[in-house]
Amino acid sequence: MVLLEMSVTPLGVGQSVSEPVAKCVGLIAQSGLPYELHAMGTIVEGELSEVLALLQACIELMAADHPRVSCVAKLDYRRDARGRLRGKVESVERRLQQADRSAEATP
Repeated sequence: MVLLEMSVTPLGVGQSVSEPVAKCVGLIAQSGLPYELHAMGTIVEGELSEVLALLQACIELMAADHPRVSCVAKLDYRRDARGRLRGKVESVERRLQQADRSAEATP
């Protein structure tokens, strides 16, 4: 499975890009793949071929309305794990809670 973090943004459209970005997020939602939107991009989980095809589709969707598009993408490929979209965050949160409990127990 792969986690793909991506940000696909049109250039030269002014201060706000929320409308064109919303179109890409709509496409991501239609894909059926698990995803999370955050302030600087979107993370999608799926097979390598699925997430790469989705990235291409988002770029092409944005390029249909805008002559120039910027894309930043980061992949985390791991064959032996699923459900990492939330699992990675939950693992860190558990460790933070353990650290907080340890700090409270120290005299």
